[in-house]
Amino acid sequence: MYRILKKRQLTPVTALYVIDAPLVARAARPGQFVILRVDEGGERIPVTITDFDPEAGTVTIVVQQVGKTTHWLAQHGEGDALADFAGPLGTPVALPDRGRVALVGGGFGAAAILTIAKELARRPEVTVDAIVGARTASLLILTDEVGAVVDRLLPCTDDGSRGYHGLVTGLLQQEIAAVGYDLVMAIGPMPMMRAVAEVTRPHGIPTYASMDPIMLDGTGMCGACRVRVGGQNRFACVDGPFFDAHQVDFDEVTRRNKMYRHEERLALERFHQRQGSCATVG
Repeated sequence: MYRILKKRQLTPVTALYVIDAPLVARAARPGQFVILRVDEGGERIPVTITDFDPEAGTVTIVVQQVGKTTHWLAQHGEGDALADFAGPLGTPVALPDRGRVALVGGGFGAAAILTIAKELARRPEVTVDAIVGARTASLLILTDEVGAVVDRLLPCTDDGSRGYHGLVTGLLQQEIAAVGYDLVMAIGPMPMMRAVAEVTRPHGIPTYASMDPIMLDGTGMCGACRVRVGGQNRFACVDGPFFDAHQVDFDEVTRRNKMYRHEERLALERFHQRQGSCATVG
């Protein structure tokens, strides 16, 4: 059993969990993920590692309530335990030893750039800018933690309530013109990552995007996360999750990302119905 040592609500639908998982913490590397199950017989879901502490034996994840399992997890707190917490899985992301890097995090994707930012901070010849975006200031997450380890934190909001008024792509384009980048890494909603790739493409800036939104099984067995990269089939969970964004077939990825929307919606509706029935009986 993997105990929840700490839980912190970041937004009304997003929470941070610190999990007691010594073996995972010891082996984890930036860019990897875990597969968790809330309870026996529950669904297995992939979650990107937000942070890890080998000495404390803890792994930090950030989870947004989207489907049945994430809503069920949200009802658990400190002292509760998860049935499974398998990992680390995926291929650690390759990071440069020098140059200027932009880490672009959209929505709760900002949580996934923290481990990468921490690793780059250990490399004295690397300068790191973190561009993090959300619809409004109250939905920006982990800005203090990310800001503490990067050279510049550049927040932006759709409504202009904090930082740049507009999308992360607009701010990225502005910063490319101002300072230039040797590498851009994007984590967030699929449309955002696709748009980032199109911003950097004309400039020839190497760009990586995380395909974790399409992962399902997490072990390469189900094939749900198959994606064409440079004309070749790859699996996000074992070959990635990071790939050259200029080579990713985003049309295919977008279709795969929507494959199970109907089933996911039905599962969530049934979960809420059961929860309502339990509350009535209680």
